[in-house]
Amino acid sequence: MKNDIVPRIRSIDAFRAVTMFLMIFVNDIDGIPDTPAWIHHAGEMQDALGLADTIFPAFLFIVGLSIPFAFQKRHHRGDRHNIPKRIITRSFALIFIGFFHANMETYNEAAALLPQPVWESLVTFSFFFIFLNYSKEKHPLRRYLFQGFGIALLLLMSLLYKTSDPGHTWLHFTWWGILGLIGWSYLVCALIYYYSNGYLWVQATAWLFFMFFNIDFHFGWLNFLSPLQNYVWIAGNGAMQAFTMAGVFVAVLYMRLTVSKETKLLWIGLILMALISFNMGFIIRYFSGGISKARDTPSWVLICTGISLVVYGLFIFIVDFKHKYKWFKIIEPAGTNAFTCYLVPFLFYPLYEMSNLGYPGYLSQGMGGVIKALLFAFAMVWITGLLKKINIRLKI
Repeated sequence: MKNDIVPRIRSIDAFRAVTMFLMIFVNDIDGIPDTPAWIHHAGEMQDALGLADTIFPAFLFIVGLSIPFAFQKRHHRGDRHNIPKRIITRSFALIFIGFFHANMETYNEAAALLPQPVWESLVTFSFFFIFLNYSKEKHPLRRYLFQGFGIALLLLMSLLYKTSDPGHTWLHFTWWGILGLIGWSYLVCALIYYYSNGYLWVQATAWLFFMFFNIDFHFGWLNFLSPLQNYVWIAGNGAMQAFTMAGVFVAVLYMRLTVSKETKLLWIGLILMALISFNMGFIIRYFSGGISKARDTPSWVLICTGISLVVYGLFIFIVDFKHKYKWFKIIEPAGTNAFTCYLVPFLFYPLYEMSNLGYPGYLSQGMGGVIKALLFAFAMVWITGLLKKINIRLKI
């Protein structure tokens, strides 16, 4: 790589922690009546942007931010030759879990042997056994037994699965799921960064390519790119990769300016990129059918990229410049153990459903529902931190 080693960037951890906390919050508040509309996803045909519509783009942006620093750390340890293998295995793990999560949505409880909450909880437990971080395990046999149990449990759950989708009876592709989309985006963008040796202009070119790919997908303005859509199928419409490559570009730029001690130029770059993204997003809005996460419109991609640029700039100022990382300590596990934190609710929701317990009426609607969702997000982060203390931490 062409960039020198720089210390761990805590602003990324803080940004990831807040984003993961908000992801749990907006997922939990979804469906609660009489809560503010601006919190939720906008409707598929609406020209609107809710808080929930900005969370996934921010997380993909953070995935991109993390790639250069993670690879630099491996390069520094002399492990550069294993990076491609790491990219492929990590991407496959995310896609694999995303496949099962997508199939959870079409589980046919009436035709299956197990109730849906039981099946979902057992599948999630299998993921914990398979992807637990065993680096501190002194006895390899114990690791193999635990992972073998997880694999056997997952195979059994797969055999017991029944779907409600017409024309299918078993596990099948519906969509990639959130983790699957992250996995495909990580695969493409990480390989671009690795094989380009981290050159800044290559990251910028890739970012622009996926942005224009997204525009072409919706409008056909760049017809010369159309033949590529038959081959670069894992890029989808380019939206996910555009978010991730934006993060990669910003990270490389940050690293370069840190080495040259010109970090003040980063502010100029972030502000200019955000202004350009906002302006292009609102201009294209008039020709793209509006701002829509559900349809991955270019205006949504550009505006959310601008938001991520501005928000990350704030985190750089607060955490890296003013050294106020302690402000985010309360939700730190969501930033340092994001994968575990994402899966913990998949254990809670089935358990809650099986218990037949209900929330008090006040916490099931309106402002009470908002408070409940906030407390739930804090609880999931706290449980993640507690699990880490007893060496239960997932790693892919």
